[in-house]
Amino acid sequence: MGGTILWDVDTQVDFIEPGGKLYFDGAEEARPAMARLVGAARAVGVVHLASVDDHELSDPEISEEPDFESTWPPHCLRGTRGAEKIPETKQLDPLPLPLVPMPSSVLRRLLEGGREVLVPKKHFDPFTNPNLETVLDILDPDEIVLFGVATDVCDDAAVRALLRRGRRVTFVEDAARGVDAARVAACLTAWREAEVVFTTSGEAVAQLG
Repeated sequence: MGGTILWDVDTQVDFIEPGGKLYFDGAEEARPAMARLVGAARAVGVVHLASVDDHELSDPEISEEPDFESTWPPHCLRGTRGAEKIPETKQLDPLPLPLVPMPSSVLRRLLEGGREVLVPKKHFDPFTNPNLETVLDILDPDEIVLFGVATDVCDDAAVRALLRRGRRVTFVEDAARGVDAARVAACLTAWREAEVVFTTSGEAVAQLG
């Protein structure tokens, strides 16, 4: 299909709203920029693909004694408010990708005319959803405009996964926030070396339009 797609990483209540299960300081400051991006994509018919953590208590990542590297406290539990997308990025009529593989012919048909794709996942890497690889191949974007949280965790996993697949990524800095400043700096340095483009929501909206 080509063109540009908007790639929204985990903009969920538990991460972004104060009081969320894994809220971190400053996350909510990105909400206006996130809203601008989603609104602009919707206005011009750009695909809005959004990954979301979709956890159950039995998931390997969930622990009552987390190390905050590979295991985390219960968050974004399926069916809870914390798992919902924030109002600024909520999709109107998304196509949710199941966590079991589907034939590419079926996915291709479902994607026809669809402008919102929801990607539930159990791990940092969105490609652990078994259908995302096929969907990316079908969409085949020339550019992926990426934003969301957290810069140094799931954003980093998504960016690195896309770069490994030879994709061109543009990162919207004011529509993202990170947890640890040193780790964020390391991520941004690595992305720049990998030729990720950096932009603002204002510039991205102008380009989408």
